[in-house]
Amino acid sequence: MKPQPKKILMVLDREFPPDLRVENEMESLLKKGVEVHLACYTREGKSRDDRWQQARIFRKPISTFFYKSSVGALKFPFYFNFWRSFLDRLCRENQYDAIHVHDLPLARVGYELKTKYGMPLVLDLHENWPALLDIAEHTQGLLGKLLSSARQWRDYEKEYCRKADRVIVVVDEARERLAGLGIDRRKIFVVSNTLNLEHFRGDYQEPAKDELILFYAGGLNYHRGLQVVIKALSMVKHKPAGLKFWVLGEGRYRKTLEEMVKDLEIKDKVIFFGQKPYTCMLEFLSKCHYALIPHLKSEHTDSTIPHKLFQYLFAGKPVIASDCTPISRIIHEGNCGYIYRDDQPGKLAEIIDNLDPKRDKDLSTNGKRLVTAKYTWDRDAATLLAIYHSLQITTS
Repeated sequence: MKPQPKKILMVLDREFPPDLRVENEMESLLKKGVEVHLACYTREGKSRDDRWQQARIFRKPISTFFYKSSVGALKFPFYFNFWRSFLDRLCRENQYDAIHVHDLPLARVGYELKTKYGMPLVLDLHENWPALLDIAEHTQGLLGKLLSSARQWRDYEKEYCRKADRVIVVVDEARERLAGLGIDRRKIFVVSNTLNLEHFRGDYQEPAKDELILFYAGGLNYHRGLQVVIKALSMVKHKPAGLKFWVLGEGRYRKTLEEMVKDLEIKDKVIFFGQKPYTCMLEFLSKCHYALIPHLKSEHTDSTIPHKLFQYLFAGKPVIASDCTPISRIIHEGNCGYIYRDDQPGKLAEIIDNLDPKRDKDLSTNGKRLVTAKYTWDRDAATLLAIYHSLQITTS
């Protein structure tokens, strides 16, 4: 008799799709014959019972009240209760072999289900959640501080990392941070936000020869550091011919950035394109000469890594980045870009002043070579599968 495939419940407290990391993990497990179910919420009226490749997607509509209550979940249980009833029903009906919780907030609910149904818990930390709350806009006001205590979330993180059977992080620095908190290093694994080369193209168009285009894609908030880039552009002395800064994305900080561009009289240099679909973003990326990751350095950015770093490098774009530890480590490792201190727009201005795409072709080649040789999803997928093999969930 053919053995029944193992069955995993993944839990994601946001809309799905898209989510590159979750998609990569699901696809890798599906290829090994693991049956994957994903539970998520929907605020967009998506189908409650759906398919993504061979995975089943279960969605529960979430009200604005429950959605916004997540920040205060440790003090008021509304958000946890929303998920408890949803996930308990799925566990009763489907008899899972493991539960895989994405990110920290729902670790408690995941542990409750682990205990009730006798299955292992894999806690997949996409980022340093307590450090993110320290800098997030929605926690800075009086109500945010009342509802969300960073100290409570730090205690919560330690508790549930200890209770989880396996903990996944995205970068070596995150593993060291958790080990420093007393979490057993042997159960912490790095599965990074690397590039799945099966689904990525970086060959759209050659950059224009008569321009010098800098590129950014992502959220527009204070902690992304775009204000430093804009100030640096106003300080560039020689103003390279055709210098442009393309900004793709949206956020509350956009209006402030636009006003800053106007006040510094560089409207001819900075273009805000707004939010663009992923494939469109890749086309913009192909036309640029350099890609920027200007995030402000913090405990959060020193222990996470963005997907776009690997996308940019594989697309052959030298990366200009602030000195966030994991990003600067990888750029130095591959000699594939430039690093400046996040609070030194003058240093960034010097870098921009001296950019030369012809001279920097070696940086482009180095970056693509580094990603192809070391930072691909194939390697991280092998780690993910090894985690589940150790839990006797896969057969290889």
